[in-house]
Amino acid sequence: MQATYLNKILSAVFITGCLFLSACENSTKEVTQLTDKSLGVEEARNVDINYSLGGKAKAKLLSPKMLRVQDTMPYVEFPKKLHVDFYNDSATVDSQLDANYGKYFESQSKVFLRDSVRVINVLGDTLYCDELWWDRSKKDHEFYTDKAVRIRRKMDIIDGVGMDARQDFKEWHIIFPKGFIKVPASEFPAN
Repeated sequence: MQATYLNKILSAVFITGCLFLSACENSTKEVTQLTDKSLGVEEARNVDINYSLGGKAKAKLLSPKMLRVQDTMPYVEFPKKLHVDFYNDSATVDSQLDANYGKYFESQSKVFLRDSVRVINVLGDTLYCDELWWDRSKKDHEFYTDKAVRIRRKMDIIDGVGMDARQDFKEWHIIFPKGFIKVPASEFPAN
């Protein structure tokens, strides 16, 4: 009699255990969704941001997607391309910037750009690079990188590593130029 009572208890425990095991099954996707920390993320689509200073338009940013992440170091991310028009004091476009990815660090007022970065000025001079920083606090050196760059002008192409430039991209400096550079005779100093 005690053996049948013990068998009944063991059977009940076994069946209950099986129910717990089958009832507690979650897919990997469900577990990931539960454990993901997506708190503090705001998403916007088809973003059109106008930046002005002292009542004058300074820049216009367009992007199909923007994420504002509230983290220990808050940032704004543009994961699907961005385009920026920079304006001069006459409210005309001075230069344009395109990149496939951008990340704005709010506390530092800096933007990190990567993947097919292109900056073009009103003269047609064009910068191509894979990574570029845009730091508004660096007067006359707002753009900089320590990576490979290519600058295409009307009559030549200049390659190098490292560069800094003004935001209007009218003045730039390649730190380690490579290859041949054509210099007009008018730019040589007189002896």
